[in-house]
Amino acid sequence: MEEKDQDFSFRKFPTLSQILQELRELWGLALPITGMNLLVFFRAAVSVFFLGRLGSLELAGGALSLGFTNITGYSVLMGLASGLEPVCSQAYGSKNWALLAISFQRMVLILLVAAIPISLLWLNLERIMIGMGQDKAITSMAATYCLYSLPDLLTNSLLQPLRVFLRSQQAVKPMMYCTMAAVALHAPLNVLMVKVLGLGVGGVAAASVLTNLNMAVLMAGWYLGWGKGREMVMSWRVFGGGDGSGGGVGEVWGGMGPLLRLAVPSCLGICLEWWWYEIVTVMAGYLANPTLAVAATGILIQTTSMMYTVPLALSGCVSTRVGNELGAGNPYKAKLAAMVALGCAFLIGFINVTWTVILRERWAGLFTKDDLVMSLVASVMPIMGLCELGNCPQTTGCGILRATARPAVGARVNLGSFYFVGTPVAVGLAFWLKVGFPGLWFGLMSAQLACVVSILYVVLLQTDWEAEALKAQKLGGVEMSTSSACIEGRETKQEEDEESKGLLTINGNGNNKDDVFWTE
Repeated sequence: MEEKDQDFSFRKFPTLSQILQELRELWGLALPITGMNLLVFFRAAVSVFFLGRLGSLELAGGALSLGFTNITGYSVLMGLASGLEPVCSQAYGSKNWALLAISFQRMVLILLVAAIPISLLWLNLERIMIGMGQDKAITSMAATYCLYSLPDLLTNSLLQPLRVFLRSQQAVKPMMYCTMAAVALHAPLNVLMVKVLGLGVGGVAAASVLTNLNMAVLMAGWYLGWGKGREMVMSWRVFGGGDGSGGGVGEVWGGMGPLLRLAVPSCLGICLEWWWYEIVTVMAGYLANPTLAVAATGILIQTTSMMYTVPLALSGCVSTRVGNELGAGNPYKAKLAAMVALGCAFLIGFINVTWTVILRERWAGLFTKDDLVMSLVASVMPIMGLCELGNCPQTTGCGILRATARPAVGARVNLGSFYFVGTPVAVGLAFWLKVGFPGLWFGLMSAQLACVVSILYVVLLQTDWEAEALKAQKLGGVEMSTSSACIEGRETKQEEDEESKGLLTINGNGNNKDDVFWTE
């Protein structure tokens, strides 16, 4: 980690070389993560392709199961794991390997516990869907897909925290290479499961499970064999112990509460946005021509998912950059990382607006030959592009909030924006004012506008970077250096302020009882 901030001119006016250096740092992380996200997107497309080759019933059942498992399972596990971001990134920045290790172990246990009720939901998918009036034949196929997907809950309980754990240590290229190797085997696995073994829909699900397992094994194997794990794990004991990496199972469980206070709001923030897109699909089914509307919605959501790979990567990487710098006691470098990332996010948003307008007449032709569906998609593409103009910076801003251990702010913003702004606008325009299908996407645009304004207000106007660095130093159990005297001078007042909010203690290194998680 670089030396702590010392140049006072840098604190207010970073030079062009400093901005360019930060751009190199940020995109050195973001490009491999974007590549990894695109590979995961490709894996999902391969699964849908094999479902389609089995038949329309299998495709419908698989699609129903994919939606159900995303809403009830994968979004929850991914959201909970994102609560690990501020802890790991700041602990890595402050070189507190003990806190890094024990926090990872705690998150794996949290996800394993969360997988229990999720598995019960998946086992009862058929009963739930039939109770909601879904077709029995489609539901039966979906239940089969869900049953074969159950082991994926265990795999993701390791894979999701492992991704955050490695990214916080800037090990992004090995993650991309491991993902590439696993995805390269995805199509052959589908052939084996579906064609050779004749497992049908269950075979497609089993292939996805094995691909995720391959990812987890390859990433863990690289870390233990060639990465920093060889050095770090020497001092670990499973579930704590050793020289400062925790005091055993009791200590791991004893620190769950503080980590959950970061994980739960992180999960809510991600799920509230993720679920809203599923609600749009449901609302499209109540329009005048539901078949056309749902088909067009599917194409548009697939398109937004593809575009989302870049801001999602940027969000995770700015979380790493900001957390690392705060943990190292560099508040102004953390601020620079945040500002550069937000600038990049707005640029990506403008690029998305441009191409969605230019290609609006041709894009749907990649997915369908139905002229009516293509026309409907073309009419909404520019609106969707404008949504991305807000989505990119708000996603990046949420990453900054996670890096500063304030995920609850992001959750509140998403709740208010999507459900108290976006939903009324979408329903009002689409159904009451008879705008129809475009009205749903105007609702999304209003939600994204409210979201980005709120996030930018918090990040730009309500973030005290010196205070955030002090919190990160407390979290990592590292004293501020004399070169950060400007921060030390604020310590007494900051402690008084935080005492009024309440502190969550965590014995992160097994020895220092002053280690804390700072939350809202």
